[in-house]
Amino acid sequence: MDPVAQMLNEIKNAQAVSKESLSLSFSNFKYELLKILEKFHFIKKVDKKGRGVKRTLEIVLDYEDKLPKITGFKKVSRPSQRTYLGAKKIKTTRGGLGIVIVSTSKGLMSAFEAKKKNLGGEVICEIW
Repeated sequence: MDPVAQMLNEIKNAQAVSKESLSLSFSNFKYELLKILEKFHFIKKVDKKGRGVKRTLEIVLDYEDKLPKITGFKKVSRPSQRTYLGAKKIKTTRGGLGIVIVSTSKGLMSAFEAKKKNLGGEVICEIW
C-alpha cells in the first residue's frame, strides 16, 4: 500500500476512536505533509522522535466539539498513476473547506500556495 494513503488511513482511524495521539514510522515526505496539515489546523502538532532507524513521528490529533477535524481524504496520485497539473489547472476542494496537497519543484505545499507562486506539480491528495 502507498505509505501516504496508509498514513492518512491511520490518522482517520485514530480520530474515529477519539485517540489523543498516534505514532507513525518516519519519512521526510510524511513529515512535510503533516507540517502542512498542522499549518491548516487539521492536526494539533507533529514531532520527530528518536534517532536513526528508530525514528518516528508523534502526531497530536485535533478535534472540534469532539468531532475529528479530518472527515475524509482522497489520494489523487498513486504509485501506478501519477497526476500532474499546471498552476492554472489546480483547483480548491470542497468549496475551500479542504486542502489539496501538491508536490512542486519547491517542495510540498497546499494548492493555494502553489497557485500563488505560479507552480504546478504532482497532486498528492485532497483532505477535508
